[in-house]
Amino acid sequence: MKKTSVLFFLFWVFSQGVFGQASVGYFPWSGLLSVSTNPRYAVWLDTRFQTNSLFSSLSVDLLPMINLKRGEIVQVYAGGGLRVNPLYRIADPDAALITVDGYSLNAGVRISPFAQNRGIQLAFELNPYVKDDFASGVLKSHLGLVYAFRGRKKE
Repeated sequence: MKKTSVLFFLFWVFSQGVFGQASVGYFPWSGLLSVSTNPRYAVWLDTRFQTNSLFSSLSVDLLPMINLKRGEIVQVYAGGGLRVNPLYRIADPDAALITVDGYSLNAGVRISPFAQNRGIQLAFELNPYVKDDFASGVLKSHLGLVYAFRGRKKE
């Protein structure tokens, strides 16, 4: 992946959060911070950042998602993903610019329990993950709190 492609991707994710509808979430038992494009779209992108890791082993998950069901209260989604480590070169100067750590599948549900504010959501996910060499894997589960920003309604 070229350096300009990575920079363009990061700018695109940032602009979606600032100028468009997006969501942010935290999965405390997994130590993950989530930033995504608008999760109400049929297809959306979620990025996950580890918050309980050494700086040189900070991994980022890039997860394109597809909504299977989008109701006012319940949202069911699935997708695949790629875990990359953009900072691995700190520990190993001979490593690739972006190191691929592994691959994952995601299946999840977001529930909006409060009628007064549907932006507050509880998220539960199952996440089978396999290392890049396919030698080992693990089934992860994530439970967290998400806030989905909504655009202003046009009058």
